[in-house]
Amino acid sequence: MNAISRLVQPRSVAVIGASADGRKTAGRPVAYLRKHGFSGDIYPVNPRVDDIDGLRCYPDIASLPAVPDVGIVLLGAERADLAVRELAERGVAAAIVLASGYSETGEEGARRQARLVEAAGGMRILGPNTIGLVNLTDNIVLSASGALEMDRFPVGSIGVVSQSGGILGALLSRAAPRGIGLSKLISTSNEVDLDLADFVDYLADDDATKVIALYIEAVRNPEKFRAAALKAARAGKPVVAFKIGRSEAGAKAAVSHTGALAGADRMYDALFRQVGVIRAQTFGDLLDIPAALATGRVLRGNRVAILTSTGGAGTLVSDSLGVSGFDTPAPDPDTAARLRALQTGDHAALDRNPIDVTLAGLQPDLLRGAIRALLASPSYDALTIIVGSSSLAMPELMAGAIQDCLPESDKPVIAFVSPHAPSVAALLTQRGVPAFAAAESCTVALAGMLHHARWTAPEPSAPAAPVDVAGLPAGALDEAQAKQLFARFGVPCAGETVVASPAEAEQAARALGGRVVLKILSNEITHKSDVGGVAVGLAPEQIGARLAAMKDEVQARTGIAPRRFLVQEMVAGGTEVIVGMHRDPLGTAILVGMGGIAAELFKDTAMRLLPGDGGGLGREQALEMVRELKSWPLLDGFRGRPKGDVEALVSAIVAFSRMTAQLGDRLIEAEINPLFVLPAGQGVRAADGVAVLGAAA
Repeated sequence: MNAISRLVQPRSVAVIGASADGRKTAGRPVAYLRKHGFSGDIYPVNPRVDDIDGLRCYPDIASLPAVPDVGIVLLGAERADLAVRELAERGVAAAIVLASGYSETGEEGARRQARLVEAAGGMRILGPNTIGLVNLTDNIVLSASGALEMDRFPVGSIGVVSQSGGILGALLSRAAPRGIGLSKLISTSNEVDLDLADFVDYLADDDATKVIALYIEAVRNPEKFRAAALKAARAGKPVVAFKIGRSEAGAKAAVSHTGALAGADRMYDALFRQVGVIRAQTFGDLLDIPAALATGRVLRGNRVAILTSTGGAGTLVSDSLGVSGFDTPAPDPDTAARLRALQTGDHAALDRNPIDVTLAGLQPDLLRGAIRALLASPSYDALTIIVGSSSLAMPELMAGAIQDCLPESDKPVIAFVSPHAPSVAALLTQRGVPAFAAAESCTVALAGMLHHARWTAPEPSAPAAPVDVAGLPAGALDEAQAKQLFARFGVPCAGETVVASPAEAEQAARALGGRVVLKILSNEITHKSDVGGVAVGLAPEQIGARLAAMKDEVQARTGIAPRRFLVQEMVAGGTEVIVGMHRDPLGTAILVGMGGIAAELFKDTAMRLLPGDGGGLGREQALEMVRELKSWPLLDGFRGRPKGDVEALVSAIVAFSRMTAQLGDRLIEAEINPLFVLPAGQGVRAADGVAVLGAAA
């Protein structure tokens, strides 16, 4: 067994600083270990006490009769490192440090945390500032959480990893009365050593865990997390995450639009999407979605049958499903015939959905027949059963009738308990039918199942030959330099000429032919249109005078007199797209969205993180991004509009991503806005660009 396995499944535990008073925090770990049936050896350590709850108490770590697998350190932060050092010297696999007062408190706490790491040496540490861990699978509780005062907990297949100790107790206490079974719960807190990713990796191999639920404050090691989440996904174990800190007072000002469009929370969305993590939007979802996924049933489509004995509740569920894109079609003729054969009379509504079988709650055989008919129907991918007030008289009978039908299909079956009846909901959940007290929870659970069923790991992109980037200047590039950089990597750019005088501008315009665009060329002024530095649709005979006027206007607005200008072919008939990159502690993301001056207004964007192997995005990922956009129909022939050259757009996104990957940290900012997507077969053109480079190594 490795150190993490010994931490989660110890055969012996030392409790350093144990108290004989079970009402105190320091008294809880020993009390809870005994209360919840730990079968291994427990070694309390306290020099002032001879025994605790009938167990011999040892004066110090050196006097322990054997080397424990785990040491729970209950001492304050000022003494915890001494105990950690002694445990490490004895060869203990891991220590759980509960004390607070470390990096979360400031500089002095950070120094204290550094001493803790130094004291541990090669021993693993959970915490500090943690509430510990609970292994319900094996009756091992290494925690001081007050939630463990409860006498028993349903044991199940949902593993929980939380960066908050309090949340661990909250989930434990909420899951139990709902009949939701958990396997392991681990609080990582300050993560001085063992972190979120370590335990995702562990649970991916844990036979008792089928679903992993995460409460995340921050992913401290993105590449490690990415690898662990992909491992879980490939093992068929869905990961559900609730990430706090979604609100942002405002995006940091940046040279490019991309900085404003790509906030930190958007980066988490991109990370989760790429590794198959299902994002819980509310704290309640963090139990609702795993409860449905833990059944192991497969949702292959979005068609849902609603079986009800109360019309109002059925409408609630139907409306919630419809808002979220689910379909609730009426029964096909064969299914309707099977349903009509079950119940006669005008009190049943069997030719529509919700399917109202009025007496089902009182007649288990009728309920069984209806469930079997709907599960066998080719018209439905899932079944939601409404549990109305009439069912409360015989909940065991009703739950048994539903349970009897489950082996006949692997389609999801969930329940909405319309009256307030927590005990009925818990009974159903324990019988394999996740039950919810809100119609919206049914929708969220099914959406999570559909996400899991449809997700596939992205294929790694083929390595590209490196591009020669010698001679690139440092600092903010002007537009011409930026587009020359993009062109090196294969991004097509609009035709243009750099000029310095009205005469040169007129000559360039005549060479380009037709009407042209005139822009100032400056690495000091990025948003040129804001200061009068852009004019479009100019004829050659107009451009000289317009250049002189533009020079005066820009100088009046900015105090900067532009010396150079850009005469550019005027691209018409295309759709404007923005392509940019953004750096964040989570990694580097490529962003694609609706472009032009309204990019920040509409915020219609999609993002992907670059892989940690230094490569760019593959074509499949680039195409997925484009299709995610609300403005995708504009590229796909909306209302007779010509279809855009999506293949060329995908090629440009891939090229831009490979540029970003190859330049690495040297590329501080880069953006193409707009990138004109012309009609199919005509390609794309970068019409404006921003790039900021650091000095070459």
